[in-house]
Amino acid sequence: MRTFANITEFKAAVGEHLGHTEWREVTQEQVNLFADATGDHQWIHVDVERAKQGPFGATIAHGYLSLSLLPSLMSELFQVGGLAMGINYGLNKVRFPAPVPVGARIRAGAEFVDLKGTPSGYLSNVRMTVEIEDAKRPACVAETLSLYVPAESS
Repeated sequence: MRTFANITEFKAAVGEHLGHTEWREVTQEQVNLFADATGDHQWIHVDVERAKQGPFGATIAHGYLSLSLLPSLMSELFQVGGLAMGINYGLNKVRFPAPVPVGARIRAGAEFVDLKGTPSGYLSNVRMTVEIEDAKRPACVAETLSLYVPAESS
């Protein structure tokens, strides 16, 4: 975990790799709960028996499940102090190069791409790469945007 005391310290880290999270297993329960939350019950995600005969040999996580884990994964990597709040601002680009088989372990790495001042605060661009243990291609690569609003000075 990298801790930046304030936005000035954070800005000094632009261009750096911010580290990797711990490995975590993707479970069938997570996939099923995500399917329930989104209404996406495609058999490659939720039908364990049918998926054994499918193109991946097992159920796989939804791509958007991998994407939805990014805020949690990012919070393992760094924090910025002196803020009133941080807001998820969106994404610039998202790709899902490889499926995540249920039972696989994933982790994320972060590259700090940019930080720009705006009238509302500071907009960061952090490229998150979700890796699958023992796989050649990542599960997800996304440029995440966050708006950091500094706390009022007293």
